[in-house]
Amino acid sequence: MSRLDSHENFARKEDVKSGSNRSFGLVFAALFVIVGLWPLINAEPVRIWFLVFAALLAVIAFTAPKLLGPLNRVWFLFGLLLQKIVSPIIMALLFFTTVTPIALIMRALGKRPLPLEFDPKSESYWIEREPPGPEPETMTRQF
Repeated sequence: MSRLDSHENFARKEDVKSGSNRSFGLVFAALFVIVGLWPLINAEPVRIWFLVFAALLAVIAFTAPKLLGPLNRVWFLFGLLLQKIVSPIIMALLFFTTVTPIALIMRALGKRPLPLEFDPKSESYWIEREPPGPEPETMTRQF
């Protein structure tokens, strides 16, 4: 089996780190403040329990952020799960709504951006550039 036969060679290993417990608590406290005050837009009463919970989260975030560790971990794992589900769906939608229609239109018009047919008479498939590009010596520090 060659190296390219295994899909694991193409998998990226990224070290994804969870945010701090304090920032987790403060972000959710802000979210609960917004939810608690949202009814004011329609002149309705404030959702007091959301504001109380927001205050509790903020106090814990500032005084004992380690208490938020398990919640932060669950939220982080939930985000990783969503990423594994949503990313392929979004990529498939992008592919089938952009790349596929463009390919179908180009085929219908007879356009072939790459000459992919095999030519047994050809010595090379190299396309000479006119005028020639920069000299190789000018490309010493490409990266």
